[in-house]
Amino acid sequence: MQENPLLKIMNPRSIAIAGASNNAMKMGTMHALSILKDGYGGTLYPIHPKEETVLGCRAYRNPGELPEVPDLAFLVVPAPQVLALMKDFGEIGTKSAVIISAGFRETGDDGKNLEESLREISEKYGIRFVGPNCMGIINTEISLNTTVVPLTARPGLLGIASQSGTYITQSIPYLGRRGIRFSKAISVGNEANLGIIDALEYLGMDEQTRAVALYIEGIRDIPGFLDVARRITPRKPVVAQYVGGSDAGARSGLSHTGALAGPDHIYEGMFKQAGIIRVHSVEDLYGQGWALATQPPLRGTRIGVITNSGGPGTAISNVLDNHGLRVPPFSEKLRESLKAHIPPHAPAGNPVDITFSMEIKTLTRTLTELIMKSGEVDGIVMHGVMMSGYIREAYDHIKELLGNIPLEDLLKALTKDISEDIELPYKYGIPLLLSSFFGREDNYTEQYEDANVPVFDSPEKTARAMTVLNRYRLIRERSAGTFSTVEKKHPEAERILAAAVSHSPAALDEHSAKMLLGSYGIPVTEEVLAGSEQEVLEAAERLGYPAVMKACAADIPHKTERGLVHLSLKDRDEVAVAYRKIQENAPGVPVICYRMVRGSREIMAGMTRHKGVGPCVLFGLGGIYAEAMKDAAFRVAPLSDTDAAEMLDDIRGSAILGGFRGMPPVNRMTLASILRTLGDIAILHPEITEIDINPILIQGESPVVVDALIVTDGGGR
Repeated sequence: MQENPLLKIMNPRSIAIAGASNNAMKMGTMHALSILKDGYGGTLYPIHPKEETVLGCRAYRNPGELPEVPDLAFLVVPAPQVLALMKDFGEIGTKSAVIISAGFRETGDDGKNLEESLREISEKYGIRFVGPNCMGIINTEISLNTTVVPLTARPGLLGIASQSGTYITQSIPYLGRRGIRFSKAISVGNEANLGIIDALEYLGMDEQTRAVALYIEGIRDIPGFLDVARRITPRKPVVAQYVGGSDAGARSGLSHTGALAGPDHIYEGMFKQAGIIRVHSVEDLYGQGWALATQPPLRGTRIGVITNSGGPGTAISNVLDNHGLRVPPFSEKLRESLKAHIPPHAPAGNPVDITFSMEIKTLTRTLTELIMKSGEVDGIVMHGVMMSGYIREAYDHIKELLGNIPLEDLLKALTKDISEDIELPYKYGIPLLLSSFFGREDNYTEQYEDANVPVFDSPEKTARAMTVLNRYRLIRERSAGTFSTVEKKHPEAERILAAAVSHSPAALDEHSAKMLLGSYGIPVTEEVLAGSEQEVLEAAERLGYPAVMKACAADIPHKTERGLVHLSLKDRDEVAVAYRKIQENAPGVPVICYRMVRGSREIMAGMTRHKGVGPCVLFGLGGIYAEAMKDAAFRVAPLSDTDAAEMLDDIRGSAILGGFRGMPPVNRMTLASILRTLGDIAILHPEITEIDINPILIQGESPVVVDALIVTDGGGR
């Protein structure tokens, strides 16, 4: 496998920075100060046209004067100066760069042209770069911080790639207050050369990084993203926040980094295909990503809840229970062992509630270890571990009762060594997540966070983080899936489409659409296209009653409203009358006739193409309520068998696919095959822009397509 170019960018032995000066208010100076003061052990070479020294380092007027070829060029200069500097670095042999400078594609046509010139220079000299319009990179493994915010935290386990620089710069103090620490962080900016996919691949291979967080405004190469993510997520968790799904979000992303967004529901489905856990806030991106990075994998759904207060325990249990996890009653044996360590009135059945006891060791060690050793849980959520934070708040009330002991002496007397307690999740391989209303001002919160045990600031957030560990458990256990072997276009489909491309755009009539779908094995009605009353009578006799008759013309929408659809025709006389009525309303239009499909369950499927995404497959509730209910799932084509099977369970109304009101379960294999085939058709026939199959009726257990629409662009793509 070719080496990811970010490996060199993230591990430079020397950095040349253009844009730093001795003015502390200049952005380039802030970047240089972070490199110099946060522990980086390599060499920094300032490039400055006038200064002899910059921040105590000898400065050089241009790259050609440097004493060696720097591993990394770091540019924080006005956009018009970037091209000349990149050329100069290329001439001396530098192969990696980070371009902080803005003023490129995100600003309009002139910026686009400037960015294209930048790409041409990088290709000429073989320079791989991050940016432009980014905020830098962080590699805590070598104490390299190139952002504008100081980073003093120890190396962490969470890697992040972001299309917003803020989320790896301004967020640093925020994360420090929560004990969350980066392994690596990459602000990708405009992605003119290296982008979010390269960053995901790099972080997926990085041994220090235990989980990956992505902030996404849009993805330019959906197939490439899916390919990389599918290889990473079975062995390393990935969480993502996507914000480009709304009109406002898409506009903001386009002006921010030039990101090309796609509809939210498409990204939702794509993340599921990729095995990526989607979150909806940057708080969850960090917090849930940190839980995934630090805790042992969850092996099952049984969760123990330990608390010093009934309310938080109930809130935690409620969230767990509503999101697929269980809070099972403990065995009598375990309850008896727990009761020996809690107040007589305290419940021990799960949740275990010690009712505001300040015997913190009971929480942190005794109860936790008993429950972990029991084999009755797969994870533990705990609320109420606290000491110095609470004592500081209560000190004025209690100091007289304690003989006015100085606060610090009191804290020292009450604090116990919990180093062994903190190791319990790793000793037993059982994840532990804490809830506390005290932050790092509390000594216990601080100790747990420093030992990589996440502490959340509410019971519900803690419980939701545990549900995310469960979501990743399901991803780990998920079948990788196989893709279709359909590789050639069917001759019948080609014939039908060839007849349609003379119109632009062209919609196939219902009969042609069904015949095309049927040529690829999708179950459609057996029907006859008739041009006369005699032909339709013969068709009805052969196919059987009750019969269905419809006008068949691509340019006639809303056939039912115009009296062009007739159902439940019982005999020849009714067929003849129906045919004549259709001819009255649409003279000369041929009709299709088929035996009526009996089925009270209606679903729909389809395919559409989205700019920046490509062909997408849809599945949902069908019939006349499809638009009102908006209960549908989406995936990006092509689909694996796993993708298709998961779509069936994604809709809110998935229960109708099981045994329902005396009806048998739907043949899921056939349904999944329909969805996969729609994806294959989209790949084989790029001239098809839309497929709408609604409804698919369930006859017994078998899906049958009774109406279909196919639209082409009239000439291929």
